[in-house]
Amino acid sequence: MDRQIDKIRKRRDFLAVARGRRQAERGLVLQALDRHDDAPPRAGFTVTRKVGSAVIRNRAKRRLRAAAAEILPLAAKSGYDYVLIGRHATPTRRWAELLADLRAALDDVHGSRAREPRGRSSASRSDVSRSDTGKDLPHG
Repeated sequence: MDRQIDKIRKRRDFLAVARGRRQAERGLVLQALDRHDDAPPRAGFTVTRKVGSAVIRNRAKRRLRAAAAEILPLAAKSGYDYVLIGRHATPTRRWAELLADLRAALDDVHGSRAREPRGRSSASRSDVSRSDTGKDLPHG
């Protein structure tokens, strides 16, 4: 099964995926968004300056692209956008471990566990007890 994975190129598409599901692993962070269509999956890659110099960031992106080229044609679902975010461990992580990180993240994102999109909390502030937050709730 050799499927072509299109690239995400526009900023608005990266921002849309950031509102979707997210799974962090040691070697990478995977964000996924179901577009609710049957178009081929798309992938985008990003590494922040916190990871290192331009040389290190480029190495991390090359490794993420290679890992995605190996795993996504087999495991990606149609109608999904994926963004792979490099972490400090991405440039130096053993190749097999980086591939395992991507597989695990994909399994979790597509898994049966239903998780809410980022930025939404299921518990309201009144449901959180004082012991949960470690702080006093506002008075009045």
